[in-house]
Amino acid sequence: MGHCLSCFKNQANAEDTTSQRKKDEMTEIVTTNQVPAVMVSDYLQEEPLLQDNENSVTCYRNNTSLQNTSTATSFGEPCAMEVISLHKTQITCEKTPKLFYQKLPSMPRTMPSLGSSDPRISETKINQLFDQYKDSLEDTILAEGIENLCNDLQLNPDDFKVLVLAWKLNASQMCRFTKSEFVQGLKDMKTDSIKGIQQKLNEITSELKTDSEHFKDLYRFTFKFGLDVSTGQRILPTDIAIVLWRLVFTNNEPPILDRWLRYLEKNNHIRGIPKDTWYMFLNFCEFVGNDLSTYDDTEAWPSLFDDFVEYENDQMNQNVTKNDIKMQD
Repeated sequence: MGHCLSCFKNQANAEDTTSQRKKDEMTEIVTTNQVPAVMVSDYLQEEPLLQDNENSVTCYRNNTSLQNTSTATSFGEPCAMEVISLHKTQITCEKTPKLFYQKLPSMPRTMPSLGSSDPRISETKINQLFDQYKDSLEDTILAEGIENLCNDLQLNPDDFKVLVLAWKLNASQMCRFTKSEFVQGLKDMKTDSIKGIQQKLNEITSELKTDSEHFKDLYRFTFKFGLDVSTGQRILPTDIAIVLWRLVFTNNEPPILDRWLRYLEKNNHIRGIPKDTWYMFLNFCEFVGNDLSTYDDTEAWPSLFDDFVEYENDQMNQNVTKNDIKMQD
């Protein structure tokens, strides 16, 4: 290997060598383990490596006459023929191996889990955060744990942002966060720390001031949040409804809200607020605007709104009458 091919002068000058022997010498080929079978068969079929012209033999050296004699590996890489030597019946091919895995890109040491919306969010950290506030006897964050959570968030328990947090956790009732609600809610918020919760609550609170659809969703959630589901409650007690109305309208209070809540506080016979009344109050606020002059009692409003408008009109008439009497005096 590495030197020129042997020239076989003795065989070339021998006149008594029959043509059959020369044919056998060409076909009896032994390849090493490094030569592909396809390559050898191609050489035999296309063009003989030795050309016997009676007394002359052509010698092929390393790369002088074999520059175009290359084949392909099974992975598409050319096989560089470095040395081909012929010694009677032997062809030897040496090539530089090119491993296919060298062409593959390097794989990262760690990969985010499939389906994870944000690889930076750790469910383990969320579980640890939940364990920090959960009740000692129940796998749930109860009133004391929520108070501790609010302290760490630098919020009062009756803060509007606490209601927003309960909405994002999809909490089923007040003063109670289950583990599934807490873990899934924080994953949806894409946060796993107290600082992250604070930042997200600030962002969501700002969005609610301009996004009416999101606010409507929060408003509807608030009614369900105030119900005592353990007793199958379906009507919101008036005192709780008043508190929740003030809370949910913290940042966008309608002009009629104070008059409406005063009316509820003065009329003790109103024991509860049904869901349709709660839902329709948002439309009522948008419809009547700053006063009640546009209210039409022939529309399909809840009867409680009719009573409220009638009460307010009576109050206004009484005020007008009193002012007229004072002016006459």
